[in-house]
Amino acid sequence: MDKILIIGACGQLGTELTLKLRELKGTESIIASDLLDDPIDLLSDGPYEKLNIMNKESFHIILEKHNITQVYHLAAVLSAKGEQNPHFAWQLNMESLLTVLEAGKDKLKKIYWPSSIAVFGPDTPKENTPQNTVMAPNTVYGISKLAGERWCEYYFENYGVDVRSLRYPGLIGYKALPGGGTTDYAVDIFHKAIVGEKYECFLSEDTILPMMYMDDAVKATIDLMETDAENVKIRSSHNLGAMSFSPKEITIEIQKHYPDFEVTYNPDFRQKIADSWPGSIDDSAARNDWNWQHSFGLKELTETMITNLKDTIVFD
Repeated sequence: MDKILIIGACGQLGTELTLKLRELKGTESIIASDLLDDPIDLLSDGPYEKLNIMNKESFHIILEKHNITQVYHLAAVLSAKGEQNPHFAWQLNMESLLTVLEAGKDKLKKIYWPSSIAVFGPDTPKENTPQNTVMAPNTVYGISKLAGERWCEYYFENYGVDVRSLRYPGLIGYKALPGGGTTDYAVDIFHKAIVGEKYECFLSEDTILPMMYMDDAVKATIDLMETDAENVKIRSSHNLGAMSFSPKEITIEIQKHYPDFEVTYNPDFRQKIADSWPGSIDDSAARNDWNWQHSFGLKELTETMITNLKDTIVFD
C-alpha cells in the first residue's frame, strides 16, 4: 500500500485533494502536512505532520517515519502574494521543489507538482493557448512555475524521477479559502452574494480567464497520478482546461439566484497579471493521452457553490 504525503494540505487545493485521496485510499494512507501546528478541522480525522518544506531535515524525517512512497507537493507562494515578496516567493517555490525532486531519485515512486497558466505571458496566444507555445511570464509566480516545469522534465530525463504535473487554471471551491491568487475573486464573489453584500471586484468586468471547479481539478490530479507512466507523454506540465468566463459573466449567473446582487469594479495590480494570462486553454494533449474530461461548466459551478456555501457561511 502506497503511503502518500500531501505538502500544503491545508490550502485550497490541498484540503480537497487530501479528503478525496483519504476517501479513495484510506485515511491512514494519506499524511497531511502544512505549517500549522494542528490540521484544519476538515483534515483532523487522519495523520498530520507540521512541516516547513524549507527544512529539508524535517521533510526527510517524515518520509522515513511514514514510509512515504508518493508526494503531492502543493506548497507555494501564489501570484498576487508573490508580487508582494518576489524574493521569498522564488526561494520557497524553487528550493522546495528541488528538495522533493532530489528525494525522487531514491526514496519516492511518484511526485506530483502543480504548475499554472501563469507560465504563459503577454506574448502567448490568448485563445486556445497551445501546449507548446511562447512562454515569457512576467510575474515571479509564473517565472518560478516555468522554471519548475523545466526542473521536472530534467529530473525525469536525467534521473528517471516519475514526476507529473498540471497547469491549473483558476480553481474555485467552497471547502477552503483561496490563498492569494489572481483568480480568487471567483470564490470571494459567492461569499458576498450569499450574505447579501455588494462585491468590489479587483479585475475589470470583461477580463476573461480560464477557470475550473475544484472537483474537476482534484479528479484530473488523481487521474494523472493513477494512469500508467506510458500515458504521461509530457513531463514538464500538461495544459488543463474546463471553462472560461469574465467577472461580468459570473455575476450574471449568480444574479439568477440573487437578483439584487451588485458588483462594482476597481482593478488593482492584479489586473496586469490577469492581462498577461490566456483566455482559454487547449488541453487536447491531456484529453488524448490519459482521457481527461471535465464535468462542470459555469452554470453547474454556480449552482454547486451556492448550494454548499449557503450551509457553511456564518452570517453576521
